[in-house]
Amino acid sequence: MKLRLDPTSILTTWKTFVDKPFGKQLVSKAIGLMAPYTGTISPQVVDIAPGYARVQMRDRWGVRNHLKSLHAVALMNLGEASTGLAVMSAVPPGGRGIVLELGMTYLKKARGTITAEARAAIPETPGSHDLWVEGELMNAAGEVVARARARWRIEIPV
Repeated sequence: MKLRLDPTSILTTWKTFVDKPFGKQLVSKAIGLMAPYTGTISPQVVDIAPGYARVQMRDRWGVRNHLKSLHAVALMNLGEASTGLAVMSAVPPGGRGIVLELGMTYLKKARGTITAEARAAIPETPGSHDLWVEGELMNAAGEVVARARARWRIEIPV
């Protein structure tokens, strides 16, 4: 079993490790190593499927603000991670993706474990494509606390 760090292999890596002991934690840690800033929120991958990602962030002191809720930028980091995993889980090998624009709408204070969920529809034609991907961030009660909106540029190989 080899842990791959190529972003386009995230789905294959997930499928390889998800059912192994500590597999989800290992994949989550690898994502933090591939994207070190993303790792600062210690994201935990819950599920990945083609064009879909569900990622959680625990509420802890290091991601809080002065209002005793989760910091806006930590939430944005989680939103970017979920949209990025949704995108990269569907980009074919040899493809690339980079976020060009990122926005958040904050609806209420975020406290407790926050789960971000995103879906992405990836074009099949080769070339460069810009696509908008939206994600919702929910608290443990299922209330939407924020919405992420990211514009990704992806390169689909020939």
